Amino acid sequence: TNARCLGLFVAALFVFKIDVIISQSFSSARRNLENTPNHILVKSKSQETDDSIPVVLVNGTFHRHFILSWGDDRGKIHENGELLTLSLDKLSGSGFQSKKEYLFAKIEMQIKLVPGNSAGTVTTFYLSSQGNKHDEIDFEFLGNSTGNPYTIHTNIFSLGQGNREQQFFLWFDPTADYHTYSILWNPKCIIFYVDGTPIREYKNAEKIGVPFPKYQPMRLYSSLWNADDWATQGGRVKTNWKLAPFIASYKNFTYEACIYSRLTSSSSCNIDSPPFGNNAWLSHELDRRSRAKMKILQKKHMIYDYCMDKWRFPKGPAPECRLQ
Repeated sequence: TNARCLGLFVAALFVFKIDVIISQSFSSARRNLENTPNHILVKSKSQETDDSIPVVLVNGTFHRHFILSWGDDRGKIHENGELLTLSLDKLSGSGFQSKKEYLFAKIEMQIKLVPGNSAGTVTTFYLSSQGNKHDEIDFEFLGNSTGNPYTIHTNIFSLGQGNREQQFFLWFDPTADYHTYSILWNPKCIIFYVDGTPIREYKNAEKIGVPFPKYQPMRLYSSLWNADDWATQGGRVKTNWKLAPFIASYKNFTYEACIYSRLTSSSSCNIDSPPFGNNAWLSHELDRRSRAKMKILQKKHMIYDYCMDKWRFPKGPAPECRLQ
């Protein structure tokens, strides 16, 4: 009996590690999908064909800061620009992106994830630059069967290199109400927060030769798409299209950021001249109490840490792991 239980445990662990590897390999596929707009909503069809119909510009948060970048009309802005929804059906998912690029930012978004049986679906919320050697800071929310917890998948890319995954089971129902997901990105560190509580800190390890996302401006992206070939239990649980459309909702976007200008190739912040005054977030790091609180949360809810994975990294953990 003990041998049988051990065998089942090893098999489950193997499948989970395969899930992580597949998730990493599909990141580039997701980026290609999300960065290929097939329809940007500017006017309705009636407005495009009849100049007598006025174009009403609503100055809401989502109108000001984002464009619906792909998915035809599956992405929608409601409530005078203060609510945005993305939907997924069998034909396509949808996504949006920020109008501006940032070179360091503190961003927050309240998100209500796909309710019910969300197996096979992935909701993303991330910063990314462009190009083969891109930088990226990822929140990905992997759906699951009804009653099972969502998985938060986090990853960090620098110069095109990822493989820095940490995953957590959410300790609440992220579909019952809105919860706040935040990314702090400054020259010293990257911190992921859920409802104001840090769940991960990634420190700048340039001093030991590890590239850090520091020089490439990034846009904020979010999307809802189908990944049932890997997202839920290694692809064994497929998306139930009878439940479509699947919908994720967004509100209360706030940010502090260094806005990057392509025209001048410069940022709105002078990061070389601290102190930063009202931009104190540019030098923020977790203090001892916050880091201790994060470690307790990780002990309870973290289900994968690349720094502890001897199976994927038999030569030992990445150099930056000693600083985390």
